[in-house]
Amino acid sequence: MLEVHVLASGSDGNCTVVVHEDHAVMVDAGLSGKRISELMNLNGIDDSLIKALLITHEHSDHVHGAGVMARKLDIPVHCNERTFTSYGFGKVTYSKITTMETFTSGPMSIMPLPTSHNASEPNAFIISADSKKVLIATDTGKMTPEVENELHGADLAILESNYDKHMLATGPYPPMLKRLVGSEIGHLSNVECANSLKRTMNGSRKIFLAHLSRNNNTPDTARETVSEITGIKRSKIDCLEFKGDTRIIRV
Repeated sequence: MLEVHVLASGSDGNCTVVVHEDHAVMVDAGLSGKRISELMNLNGIDDSLIKALLITHEHSDHVHGAGVMARKLDIPVHCNERTFTSYGFGKVTYSKITTMETFTSGPMSIMPLPTSHNASEPNAFIISADSKKVLIATDTGKMTPEVENELHGADLAILESNYDKHMLATGPYPPMLKRLVGSEIGHLSNVECANSLKRTMNGSRKIFLAHLSRNNNTPDTARETVSEITGIKRSKIDCLEFKGDTRIIRV
């Protein structure tokens, strides 16, 4: 079994811990080290189990506490070279990875997948153990073929559903930022997320909508849109409801 702890997901910070038996990896560390430690304690995560920190890309809501956590837990930072050189992680153990090349962390097999975002070389991750697969794919302006290919076979899809198109168009962002968010190097909308899920329908797959915008989306809007397009019951579509909310998902 894989136990997935979504500790934070959104523009205020992102952090997920994937646990398999006595081994765990952290994906992104976009909160302060202190806050990540607090959330781990609240969720009963034994920090001695965490053996690696995987970084999707260098934006602060994904790496703010990365250096602190890597040093505190004495674990390597895994990311591609362009991502590593784009951010000052400080003194950490660096383990270079290559997009589309599988690597391992204990019993886990991990494949970094390309996404489309305004970052150096952004990645999604497919994490596998004991025939179970978890896909973590956020911060992408379009669904890349590589991510969508893995989406179909995922037992759990943590997939970006960042904005509602009408809310973005009529919201407070300046025009330039609106164009960036809605572009192919921005973020995935509720509709685009739903269409990808529909194209890769899998009746046993669990769905978690991630990285919802606090200005251009709501949990209710995201779930309703995805439900209407895919035909999946709203009760089967999960997301964080409020700031500070966390989630445990088992597959």
